[in-house]
Amino acid sequence: MSRVVVVGGGGREHALAWGLARDAQVVVTPGNDGIAAHGITCSPEPATALEADLVVVGPEAPLVAGLADELRARGVPVVGPGADGARLEGSKAYLKEFLAAAGVATAAHGTFADEAAARAHLAAMAPPYVIKTDGLAAGKGVLVTSSRAEAEADVADKLAGRSFGEAGRTVVIEEGLTGVECSLMLLCDGERTVSLTPAQDFKRVGDGDRGANTGGMGAFAPLALPDDTLARVEREIVAPTLAELHRRAIDYRGVLYAGLMLTAQGPKLLEYNVRFGDPETQVLVPLVREDLLDLLAATAAGRLTPAPVARRGAAVTVVLAAPGYPEAPVAGGRITGLGPDGQLAEPLEGVVVFHAGTRRDADGAFVSAGGRVLSVTAHADTVAAARARAYEAVARIEVPGAIWRRDIAAGAS
Repeated sequence: MSRVVVVGGGGREHALAWGLARDAQVVVTPGNDGIAAHGITCSPEPATALEADLVVVGPEAPLVAGLADELRARGVPVVGPGADGARLEGSKAYLKEFLAAAGVATAAHGTFADEAAARAHLAAMAPPYVIKTDGLAAGKGVLVTSSRAEAEADVADKLAGRSFGEAGRTVVIEEGLTGVECSLMLLCDGERTVSLTPAQDFKRVGDGDRGANTGGMGAFAPLALPDDTLARVEREIVAPTLAELHRRAIDYRGVLYAGLMLTAQGPKLLEYNVRFGDPETQVLVPLVREDLLDLLAATAAGRLTPAPVARRGAAVTVVLAAPGYPEAPVAGGRITGLGPDGQLAEPLEGVVVFHAGTRRDADGAFVSAGGRVLSVTAHADTVAAARARAYEAVARIEVPGAIWRRDIAAGAS
């Protein structure tokens, strides 16, 4: 049996490990107490110290730091790009330069390290204003606002290093795009791509897309799209991206996550992430679980077959977050409604609880230990049925003071 190492310790990594454990011996580094309770081995050892037939890197920071390069130099197959490919997420300014060279449609934008120049750019724009931290910010470095004063204050805080330290000392200011947001994750083996099921995530903390941007409060898949949409994305966004990667001699083997806005003028790229999305992974893995190991092994080995990936049903995940998330989450609340294995004490068919920020206290009870605490995921034949199951499961769990959205996948069928 293959031995697979999953790097990371959140809900995304729990979902990947759960999916891979069907066909492989899985070790998660560092993992968390909820993953371990689910019968999956967790290890404090770094990936470079663990024996593996395949390594799947969950978070973006290790990829930007070159972990995949180090592992490949040791002869270990990896799902995750090298540091050169990871720059697509590591620097928003670099991404915009890359997209311009590739001819990929994206939002009109400017890149600034000078506050006066940034203010002048804002003054010449029409709202809404989109302010992005150039470097990594754990999914929280974006402000979308119709208030120029709020935009100017955000720019000042970022450029001064008050918001995100050195990662924020350059900002990208974009026009606000309107349309349908779509998360499309593609597996890329250096030459070919295979797209997974289109999904939609919910970034704002509050119902109706109100409040602060977060790492993600929930997701569902599949997202219903017009018949020609994926073909246009492949032709106008993915193919030019692959061509530009080749032109730059970047051997990209991993997940290429396209955050898209489907506008009236056609699909436009909001951003690329260089790893599986969180919480989108929590809905995609249940749909492809039977094929997951083969797909990831083929990605790392450069032998993907460009054929549609079979999808089985639909899935919805709802994130339970700690009070105060995302600005100042309060950890330590004792969680009720879970059994010793970290799953529902009263099980529901098709429901899996993926642990993101939990630990066990001295009595063995689960307590919150991070901003996003649990991803409650349901799989069913339709999105509507999966949504009903997910919220039924949420009602059986109590995290003191927890916040969650009540409108994940509302209206989807």
